[in-house]
Amino acid sequence: MSDRVPMTQAGYDNLRSEIKRLKSEERPAIVKEIEVARAHGDLSENAEYHAAKEKQSQVEGRIRVAEDRLARAQIIDPTGQSTDKVRFGHRVELEDADNGERVTYTLLGEEEADVAKGCISVGSPVARALLGKGVGDFVRVRVPKGTREFEILEIHGF
Repeated sequence: MSDRVPMTQAGYDNLRSEIKRLKSEERPAIVKEIEVARAHGDLSENAEYHAAKEKQSQVEGRIRVAEDRLARAQIIDPTGQSTDKVRFGHRVELEDADNGERVTYTLLGEEEADVAKGCISVGSPVARALLGKGVGDFVRVRVPKGTREFEILEIHGF
């Protein structure tokens, strides 16, 4: 897996901070939880021990994934890019051709995606359909609920 992972500098910094927090706060806390649970005796029927080990596994897995993404990070500075076409970091206003509903998405890296905040991964089906398109263009996108068609109304820089 040598594919580059696009992200902004802020996304890179947030990922670094998360790794640091997981290693310096979460790991030691879980080790203490395991020690306390071990002190309770029989590990085969110790729910606290098994819960702590599961939590440890999840934290270690997240650290591995985050470190891998950090190692493959491709930091992209979207400031100052032309807004003639949709690019990484742009905020795009769309209108659903079927119902006239308007939505706004910012195209960012996978680690920075947060649909509730209007930020979608540049690798998502909607973002892939939008990349390289301009204002007035229509895009058809297959989404879980079927196929939707959007018109690009505006493109804003980062």
